[in-house]
Amino acid sequence: MTIGLCAACLIVGSAVTWLLLTTAMKKRATKIITEAEAQAEVIKKDRILQAKEKFLAMKAECEKDINSRTQKMNAAEAKVRQKEQQVKGSFEDLQKRQHELQVDQESLARQKEIVAQKQDEVEKIRKQQIEKLEQLSGISSEQAKEQLVESLKAEARTDAMSYINDIMDEAKINANKEAKKIVLQTIQRVATETAIENSVTIFHIDSDEVKGRIIGREGRNIRALEAATGVEIIVDDTPEAIVLSAFDPMRREIARLALHQLVTDGRIHPARIEEIVNKVRKQVEEEVVETGKRTTIDMGVHGLHPELIKLVGKMKYRSSYGQNLLQHARETANLCAIMASELGLNPKKAKRAGLLHDIGKVSDEEPELPHAILGMKLAEKYKEKPEISNAIGAHHDEVEMQTMLAPIVQVCDAISGARPGARREIIEAYIKRLNDLENMAMSYPGVIKTYAIQAGRELRVIVGAEKVSDKQAEEISTDLARRIQTEMTYPGQVKITVIRETRAVSYAK
Repeated sequence: MTIGLCAACLIVGSAVTWLLLTTAMKKRATKIITEAEAQAEVIKKDRILQAKEKFLAMKAECEKDINSRTQKMNAAEAKVRQKEQQVKGSFEDLQKRQHELQVDQESLARQKEIVAQKQDEVEKIRKQQIEKLEQLSGISSEQAKEQLVESLKAEARTDAMSYINDIMDEAKINANKEAKKIVLQTIQRVATETAIENSVTIFHIDSDEVKGRIIGREGRNIRALEAATGVEIIVDDTPEAIVLSAFDPMRREIARLALHQLVTDGRIHPARIEEIVNKVRKQVEEEVVETGKRTTIDMGVHGLHPELIKLVGKMKYRSSYGQNLLQHARETANLCAIMASELGLNPKKAKRAGLLHDIGKVSDEEPELPHAILGMKLAEKYKEKPEISNAIGAHHDEVEMQTMLAPIVQVCDAISGARPGARREIIEAYIKRLNDLENMAMSYPGVIKTYAIQAGRELRVIVGAEKVSDKQAEEISTDLARRIQTEMTYPGQVKITVIRETRAVSYAK
């Protein structure tokens, strides 16, 4: 019973609670809905206000834009009206001018008619006067014209010839003055020492004991030195000095440096001599290239081919009629640059042509050609400009001069060589004779080296043992003697020595 009562109470309590909760929830839901509706109404009013404000702003902006465009259109219309008025006024002016022009043309036509009438009248009067003059003079007007023209021609010709002669005389005087002035200024501005090259070099030694070591047993060392260098070594009673004699300055320099190294080292024997001479020869070749580079830098001549630089360096060891060839080339280049500047030409091209004008003298190619032609071919081969090549080839008139550089180089070459004491032609003839001797011997097959020594009184010819037999060596000697007798002019007699050696060389490793 108690349980049933409790259950009934529980059920009644639950029902009451549920009713109360339901009522409360309904009230709360109603409140929430009411609040939401009120809030929505507020938001709606705010949005409406914002939309109205935006609409008013856009409306104001549109009205402003419309007003601006209206103003622009009004201004454009005003300009168009103004242009129309201007065009209308211009059209009226044009019509007015056309009318005036028509009036002027009519007036001009009337004036032309009057002028034509007057001209006809004048022509009639002129013809009448000419007829009267012809009747009085007895000659026609055409004959009178011819006589007048001939007299005027003769008078004009006489005046012209006199005027031309005066101009030519004045031009000759001025040209001679200007030419002398330029040449004198050029020579004065390039003052170079003149030095005569000779054909001997003095090698100084510390004591006379060294002479015996240089000569060697039975003269083997001195013969090896002469054969390796092509220089005649004179050992006489001159104290502490040995004379190196050769027409080629490069050979003398190689011999001098080789002797210096041999004497300093102390080991003097044929094998050592050949080794030192070959080493020194390479050093001198390097010195040649270095001399060429220094010269081109000093002279401001850039962009030369390496082979041309080498030829410029070789000039240091060559002479022209006793004048050092490199010194002559430098002097000629400076003279050319100054003279070109005075004449308004390019001094750099002139200096380049002057420096290279004698490269044919130091080249080993085609010795039978004149040195100017050979130098021109070398310049063309190594891509020098045509005006430079022509100036080199034309400085002795072997080819035709094509530019103003050619006579400048020719004149400056003559100026440099014409200095008092600059050249000595006897030495040049002597050197040419020795060169001819060596070249003649080199023309035989199997010849390796040739040396003209003892002032050309002896010619030593070294042949390859594998190419030339002993009998052929004798034939070369005999034939050379015959050719020298028939083809050359020389004092005294020339001794021809043909050397044929066989060497066996091995290396132990």
